[in-house]
Amino acid sequence: MPQAPISRRRFTLAATAAATLPMPVLAQGAWPSKPIRIIVPYTPGGFTDQMARLVQVGLQARLGQPVLIDNKPGANSLIGVDAIAKAPPDGTTFGVVIAAYAANTTLYPKLPYDPQKDLTGVSLMGISPLLAAVNINAPFKTARELIDYARANPGKVSFGSSGNGSAAHLTTELWKSLTQTYMIHIPYRGAVPALTDLMGGQIQLFFDAPTGLINQAKAGKVRLIGVAGDKRLSAAPDVPTFIEQGFAGFTGSTWAGMLAPAGTPRDIVKRMSEELARIIKSDETRAKLDAMGTIPAGSTPEEFDAFIKAETAKWGKVIRTADVKAE
Repeated sequence: MPQAPISRRRFTLAATAAATLPMPVLAQGAWPSKPIRIIVPYTPGGFTDQMARLVQVGLQARLGQPVLIDNKPGANSLIGVDAIAKAPPDGTTFGVVIAAYAANTTLYPKLPYDPQKDLTGVSLMGISPLLAAVNINAPFKTARELIDYARANPGKVSFGSSGNGSAAHLTTELWKSLTQTYMIHIPYRGAVPALTDLMGGQIQLFFDAPTGLINQAKAGKVRLIGVAGDKRLSAAPDVPTFIEQGFAGFTGSTWAGMLAPAGTPRDIVKRMSEELARIIKSDETRAKLDAMGTIPAGSTPEEFDAFIKAETAKWGKVIRTADVKAE
C-alpha cells in the first residue's frame, strides 16, 4: 500500500515534464505528417528539375511521406520563387533554386518577394562549374586563341546564353570584363536553342552547365575550351580550367539549393537540411552528381544563407558593371 502514492507522484512528475518539453522537439517529432511539395521555378528536364528529382526518392524514404515536384516556370524563376515565399511556413512546402535566384536580386529593381524577409536557406545541394564550348569551325580552338581573336576583331564573336541574367550570361560578362574584350550577347529562351545555334554556327561561344555540353562534345558537335571552376571536372578530365590557362580568379557556376518560406520552424529547416546532406553525400547520389559535372555540397542552413549573400554580391557587381537589364 505505501508504494501507491510514490507511483502516483512519479506519474505526475513525468506528465508535468512531458508537458513542459520545448515545442521544437515535439514539432520535429511530429513532422512531417503531410505530403511535402518541392517547387521548381523552371520547366521539367533542366538542371534545377534534375537536382530536385535527384533527392526526391531519398526524401520520401527518409521522411515517410510523398514528396511531390511542382514545376512553376516563368519570368526567369520569379513566379516559382514567389510561390515558395508565399506558401504557408508549416514545413510542407520547399523550393529548389539556382544561381539566377541570387542574380535576380540586382537584376530586377522590384521583386514580388523580399529575399531577406520572405525566404530562408535550407541547404546548398551542389555546385556545377560552367563549361565553355565553341563552334567546331570557329577560327579558335583554345580559350587564349578566342580572346586573342576577340581583341583583334571587336564585336565579331557572339556568345549565347539561356537568357539575360542567367549564370551563362553573367559568367561570360565576367570573362569579358577580366579580359577587356567586346563580344556580342545573344540571349535565348533556354539553353537548348542556344546550343542548337552554337552547333549551327550562328554563335561562336556558349557557357553552360556540364550536363548540357559534355555529350555534345563527345559526339564532336562542339569543342570544350575551359572549365570556369577551381579544378578540372572528373566528367571532363581533359578540359583545363580557365585559371590553368592564365585567367586568374575566373570562376562561374550554376548551383542548386533548397529554400523554405520564412517562418518555417527552425527545427524543421534543420531536419530537412540534415536529410538532404545524408542523401547528397551517399555514394549513389555522389556518383550521379559526378556524372553531371556537379560538386556535391549538403550545407547547413546558415552556410547556405552566407553562400547566397556572397553570390548576390558577386553577380550584383557584374550586373552593374556590364549594365545588364532584365528582359
